[in-house]
Amino acid sequence: MGKTIAVVNQKGGVGKTTTTVNLAAAIGGAGCRVLMVDADPQGNATSGMGVNKRQLDKSVYDCIVSGVPASECILKTQYENVYILPSSMNLAGAELELVDMDKRESRLKTILAPSKDRFDFIFMDCPPSLGLITLNALCAADTFLVPIQCEYYALEGLSQLMSTVRQVKRLYNPMLDLEGVLLTMYDGRLNLTLQVVNEVKRFFPKKVYSTTIPRNVRLSEAPSFGQPVMYYDRASRGTASYTELAKEFLAENGISWRGEV
Repeated sequence: MGKTIAVVNQKGGVGKTTTTVNLAAAIGGAGCRVLMVDADPQGNATSGMGVNKRQLDKSVYDCIVSGVPASECILKTQYENVYILPSSMNLAGAELELVDMDKRESRLKTILAPSKDRFDFIFMDCPPSLGLITLNALCAADTFLVPIQCEYYALEGLSQLMSTVRQVKRLYNPMLDLEGVLLTMYDGRLNLTLQVVNEVKRFFPKKVYSTTIPRNVRLSEAPSFGQPVMYYDRASRGTASYTELAKEFLAENGISWRGEV
């Protein structure tokens, strides 16, 4: 039975999609079967994996709104052991369509259930909001991973996120747990960065990854070529960082590293 992880933070620009794409690719490269679910209407995780979101016959929208089986929409990417349930622009209107539906908060969980046995890990890239789509992801998840940028407003809204998580646990998903907190856009030369790190560690004791993700030009360039950074530039700092994160993630899930790097 695969483990399902929601990558979530309602603040935009913190590295959710970058983390979803590159962590999935690194774990796939280590020999695990990985499914990425692009639950963000912007579809950046889809294009970041080299899938043209404008040429899709079906997407996660059709699964959530129309009940199309996920197996009919999942695509094999060109990257080792990585599959994707892609997004499309149609997903932008899904929240309005979900409002009047029965069990609207658990539709994603229902459509993913038959696929859990096919994958070791399922990563869901969530939109930068705490709306119905993010609620669906948290209801479907076993754990959630929170990327936080090392900048002044990093902790703004975290209390709201954790309040939402507590509500989800109480009402829908009592087993939901925090997978970990990832510090992104890290620059150890800045006092501000160190202040944010200390605050985050105080907020989430023992749940902050020792691996940090630096600002890196290659990380920013790779999505425009539809590639995870380790396929775009194997020698980059971004590749090294996400490889280390994958090792740490797998170790905490009881899996030894089998990758090349």
